[in-house]
Amino acid sequence: MSPVNSVPLPPTDRPSGPAVEGLVSLADGRRGLCGVIASVGAAPLASDAVLADELERRLLEMGFVEGARVEILHEGFIGRDPICVRLDDMRVALRRREARGVMVRTDPRP
Repeated sequence: MSPVNSVPLPPTDRPSGPAVEGLVSLADGRRGLCGVIASVGAAPLASDAVLADELERRLLEMGFVEGARVEILHEGFIGRDPICVRLDDMRVALRRREARGVMVRTDPRP
């Protein structure tokens, strides 16, 4: 048998998967996730989708800003998409691919 060719993956701007240093992407969160937005940045999107910088601008205009409290209230039935999020005192629905660039510092549920 030949050894598996292991090629290191290029570094990314945003961590993905489980929480890294107390941060988790809003897209990776499950229902009940509570926390404070630590950063909002452009996430890579499919070529036919809205440009990343345009999506970042839209998220900021909706109120996804650093320091805002966030909680995932509901997940869609198919593929857990879209998600309903409580953002401070309002509710917002968005696709997980749109939430990929929103990093949340989790905290225990009050």
